[in-house]
Amino acid sequence: MYTELELSHVQQTLRTLQKRITERFPESGLSQVAADLCIIAEETEPVLEKLSRPNWVVRTFVVLAISLVVVLAGGLFALVGSLSLGDDGLGSVLQAFESAAQDLVFLGIAIYFLVTIEGRLKRRLALRDLRRLRAIVHIVDMHQLTKDPEHLLVPSDRTASSPDSQLTRFELSRYLDYCSELLALSSKLAALHAQRMNDPVVLDAVNDIEVLAANLSNKIWQKIVILDTIPNLA
Repeated sequence: MYTELELSHVQQTLRTLQKRITERFPESGLSQVAADLCIIAEETEPVLEKLSRPNWVVRTFVVLAISLVVVLAGGLFALVGSLSLGDDGLGSVLQAFESAAQDLVFLGIAIYFLVTIEGRLKRRLALRDLRRLRAIVHIVDMHQLTKDPEHLLVPSDRTASSPDSQLTRFELSRYLDYCSELLALSSKLAALHAQRMNDPVVLDAVNDIEVLAANLSNKIWQKIVILDTIPNLA
């Protein structure tokens, strides 16, 4: 029961988080980011279903194509085997065998291409979804960039171009915490793709998103720690 991620649980957690952000910061861009991530989570469900189940249309086509290739290869070698020395002697037969060997190599490449079609189609589908999640991770990071606790700690150091923030210490802490949660849930949605598809390219893409989200979350928690060191800050 607890050996793999469940999309429905991730979706429910995301919906709850989106409500929490909207209730706390109703007009913020972060609430819209959370809503967009909820939409992505809903659209991820059919993608994961396609990744986990066989594509029988593609497999049928591949079987028919491979059968045709094998029949053609068999006919080619039967033709070469039926050649006699004739007037041209042994040279023509050897040339025919050399040509057949080259054709066999190309036929093997064609069969490999056909066998891997389904995996490559699923990989492209998964990578398209993962690119959206990677973009969300960067967008969350953009929202927390200007949420600097130094503006609260030392207000006198503000300049004319400093970000205009009306958040209290508590609100800033909650905002940063919400950003960290969004990063974690984005990472979990990415991990679901690797859970449904054992492809090295997809696994690398998922790992990159997880590392990126973890690094950005660490930066956020450094800000939260700074806030927590000043308990009496208003």
